[in-house]
Amino acid sequence: MISAKLRGAVSVAAMLLLTAACAGGPSASGEPASSDTSQQETSAPGGRSPSGDGVTTSDNIKQVAQVPRTAPFDGRDDINTDLAFQGDYAFQGNFGGFAIYDISDPKNPKTVTQVACPGQQNDVSIYRNLLILSVDEPVSGPECDADDDEPAWEGLRIFDVSDKASPRYVGAVATDCGSHTHTMVPAGETLYVYVSSPGPEPESRTCPPPHELIQIVEIPMGAPQSARVVAKPDIFPERQHDEMLSGCHDITAYPEKKLAAAACFGDGVLLDIADPVRPKVLQQLTDTENFSIWHSATFNNDATKVVFSDELGGGGQATCDRNTPRTKGANAVYDLVNGKLELRGYFKIDREQQQDENCVAHNGSLIPVPGKDVMVQAWYQGGVSVWDFTDSSAPKEIGFFERGPHEPPTIAGSWSAYYYNGYIYSSDIMEGLDVLEIDDPLTNPAKKVKMDDFNVQTQKSY
Repeated sequence: MISAKLRGAVSVAAMLLLTAACAGGPSASGEPASSDTSQQETSAPGGRSPSGDGVTTSDNIKQVAQVPRTAPFDGRDDINTDLAFQGDYAFQGNFGGFAIYDISDPKNPKTVTQVACPGQQNDVSIYRNLLILSVDEPVSGPECDADDDEPAWEGLRIFDVSDKASPRYVGAVATDCGSHTHTMVPAGETLYVYVSSPGPEPESRTCPPPHELIQIVEIPMGAPQSARVVAKPDIFPERQHDEMLSGCHDITAYPEKKLAAAACFGDGVLLDIADPVRPKVLQQLTDTENFSIWHSATFNNDATKVVFSDELGGGGQATCDRNTPRTKGANAVYDLVNGKLELRGYFKIDREQQQDENCVAHNGSLIPVPGKDVMVQAWYQGGVSVWDFTDSSAPKEIGFFERGPHEPPTIAGSWSAYYYNGYIYSSDIMEGLDVLEIDDPLTNPAKKVKMDDFNVQTQKSY
C-alpha cells in the first residue's frame, strides 16, 4: 500500500488510467500474441464452499487458525502489514509496531509479544538476531516514543530479538523519503539493506527533490548501532516520468543468482547485484498502458521468470470489477530469455469484488513446488489466491480464501500472503493473522521443503 504522503497523487494518476482503460485504449505496443488474456484460466477447482464467519474458499483450502488483533494493535489505524519468518516464529508488522508469534504448532499460533513502536508501514524483515522495520512517514525521532509534533525523521529502525519475549531497540538509520519497503542482501558479517521509498515531497525536511534513487544501508552484524547509508545509486538514468511519483516501491533480491528486480513508480528494472553496493541496470521496462504502480517482483526458483505486480489505485480502490481491464491491477509474467525480460501473459483474480472492497494485486511468494511455478498472493479484500504460472502465457488460479466485505466499509483484507513450511500465513489488515492449509496434488510436494527462515524480498533457491 502506498504511503499517505503520495496517496493523492497516485489516486489522480490511477483515475486517469482507469478512465483511459474504460474508453477501450489499446494494450502496450509491441506485446507478443501470447500476452492475450482471453486464454487466462482463473477458476479454482471444486467451486466455492463456505468456511464460517463470512469466509469463502475453494475446496482445496481451509482456514486452520486465526489470531485476531488485540490491544495495543486493535485501533482503526493499527493496520497489519508485512510478514517475515525464522524458525518457529512469525513476525508481523503493524502501523502501531510489530508482533512476534510462536508458530511451532501452526494450527495453534500463540502471541509471544507485541512491541509498540508506531510508524507508517512498519514492513518487517528478520536476519539472525536483528529485526528491521521500515518507517515511511516523518516522526520526531527514531526511537519508539517519537511523536508527530516535529516530523524530522523517517527511515529504518533496528531491533535485537535474541530474546523473542523482550525485543531491544538498538539503533536506526535516517533515509531520504523514509523507507516504504526494504530488501536484505547478506554478505558475510555485513548486512546490506536496499531501501525503497516514494518521493519527492517539495518543502519536506525529510524528502526533498530530486528523488531518483534507491539507498543502500550497511549494517555490521557485530555493531548494528553503527549502521549507515553507504550508497545512493541512481538506477533510472534514462527514465521519463511524472515528478510526483519517483523512486521505487519494492526490490526483490536473489543474491545467489546475483540478480534483483526493482518495481518502481513507472518502471520495472532488472539489476545485476554481483557487487551489492554498486547494482548495475541490465534492463528497464516501461508499460504506461497497463501498469500504474509497479509494486513488487517475484523471481521463479531458477530465475528464468519474473512476475511484476501492478498496484493500481495504491491499494485503496476497487479494481477487481468488470469495469477494470484484466491487465490492470494484475500480475504480468515475464520470461528471462538471453538476459532480457519478455512479456508472456497476465493474471488477475476473476472473483468480482463489490465497489466498496479495495482489491488489487499485492504481496505474495512462491510455493516451493519443484519443477513448477506456483505462487500465493494477497489481494486485499479479494482475499488470498494460489495460482500457477508454469505456463507463462496461460496462468491459472488453483485455490482461494476470501472474506466478505468489511463492515463498516474501510481499507481491509489480506496485505501479505506467504507460504512457509507447509502452511500459508496471511496478514489481514483488520482481522489479524490467518493460517491456511492447501491440499492439492500440484502444491503438496512443497510440504517436503523446509526453510530455516523466510523474507520475501530476499529469495533463496529450494
